[in-house]
Amino acid sequence: MEVEIRRSTRRKRNITARREEGRTVILMPAHLSQEEEQRHVTALVARLDAKDRRRHPGDDELLARAEQLSQTYLEGFADPASVRWVANQTRRWGSCTSVDRTIRISDRLVGMPPWVLDAVLVHELAHLIESNHGPRFQALVERYPHHLRAKGFLEGVSWQR
Repeated sequence: MEVEIRRSTRRKRNITARREEGRTVILMPAHLSQEEEQRHVTALVARLDAKDRRRHPGDDELLARAEQLSQTYLEGFADPASVRWVANQTRRWGSCTSVDRTIRISDRLVGMPPWVLDAVLVHELAHLIESNHGPRFQALVERYPHHLRAKGFLEGVSWQR
């Protein structure tokens, strides 16, 4: 990932870093030496990378989380073969193919609160038990305590876009 360093004579001590449009931007005082700059850049990029990994679990972690949610809320009856992130879902938050027990989760959920991701996972897991959105399906989804809150959150995000 590209790193952009912005030095400022007004900045005296604080050094900050953030992700901005696909690159890492680091703001630092102008008086720092090249050696100090490199030390701070390395540390800050590593910290942002770790934060990104926590916010965006890999497919294996996503599968493990789905299995944990199935045990907790669906008595382990939903047993997905795979759960993975996808970038091609622009109108859905997730999808499930019950025939091969695969679940796909939109990467638009990256960075959203964990309870929102969990609600989408429970919804898709429920499809492995009940394929339609009928009363039995709704009863399964309602076992997750934050399902209404997450639904409202996602409706707000959808409306905003």
